[in-house]
Amino acid sequence: MNLAAEVNETLAHNSNVLIYSAMAVYTLAFLAHIAEWVFGSRSAVGRTAAAITAEAAAAPSRAQVAVRVGGNTAEKGGTAVLERPKVITRSAAGSRDIPDGPGAAGGTEKGDVYGRIAVGLTVLALLFHTAGVLTRALSVRRAPWGNMYEFSTTFAMVAVATYLTMLALKKNVRWIGLPLVTTVLLDLGLAVSVLYTDSDQLVPALHSYWLWIHVSCAIVSGASLYIGAVSTLLYLFRDRYEARLEDPKGKKTGRFAASVLERVPSAASLDKFAYRINATVFPLWTFTIIAGAIWAEAAWGRYWGWDPKEVWSFITWVAYACYLHARATAGWKGRKAAYLALIAFGCYLFNYYGVNIFVTGKHSYAGV
Repeated sequence: MNLAAEVNETLAHNSNVLIYSAMAVYTLAFLAHIAEWVFGSRSAVGRTAAAITAEAAAAPSRAQVAVRVGGNTAEKGGTAVLERPKVITRSAAGSRDIPDGPGAAGGTEKGDVYGRIAVGLTVLALLFHTAGVLTRALSVRRAPWGNMYEFSTTFAMVAVATYLTMLALKKNVRWIGLPLVTTVLLDLGLAVSVLYTDSDQLVPALHSYWLWIHVSCAIVSGASLYIGAVSTLLYLFRDRYEARLEDPKGKKTGRFAASVLERVPSAASLDKFAYRINATVFPLWTFTIIAGAIWAEAAWGRYWGWDPKEVWSFITWVAYACYLHARATAGWKGRKAAYLALIAFGCYLFNYYGVNIFVTGKHSYAGV
């Protein structure tokens, strides 16, 4: 074995060690996020929102509700009067007007401490994770996304980086932390146990700068669409929770589910957040498909050949286009559009896992 081969083997080994180290720290972050949700008390803001909703349903114009908020009430003429919390996001005309929840920490100091610990551990895990991806790139001397193992590890890295960037920009997204870290652990676990491929070079036809352009765009698109899908899923749960608050005679939400749902942003906020992400990323996904067609012409001599990967990329594009169109159609806003968004993300997942593993095509050049 020559010196270059030994160096590459050492780098590949170090990359594996760093990925496993990242998984260990992500596990600690997962436990800290669990503690944030468990030790964050039930939301005072959520209780107030429920009181407002009940008040509006009973007598919108004159009712006064005595609610203790954070241990304090406002007295006026001997009667306790509800102090209305600040509404962060106002929903569309004719729909609900409910304030956002305080986040996973529940508005408590103890929950916030665990949340800050979770974010700090996530940052540390991302450093190990990024080092592992870069070391893998050095071991293969190319972009570190030439097979499913490399794509999965890089995809998870970009998803976490996107989440932390939004936190740094003061966006109210800490509630995404627990589902994100859980998904990252599952993704990396699958990558190292099922999808792992030894460091190796690609077939000559795929040695192109389009590897950097096309696949990197696919990774960024997928990571962003994942965050949009999580927001959409939570929107469906939160929307149903708010609908039950409006109906005092309807079925009540369980205590555990209510404790979780009253802390996340309002349905209107989640819906807008998911839409903005999907609408922003859609042009990038469009460019990803176009870049793939250009690369296919350079590698295989044709822009489009109805390869399974090409077909499902286009199906995913059509599904997200339908979602965006539905958002502009009055009868398809809200839950119907949300279902379309989840179907579209399901197409993206099948395009990655289903097509790569179960369907044979030109994109099966690296096995898994």
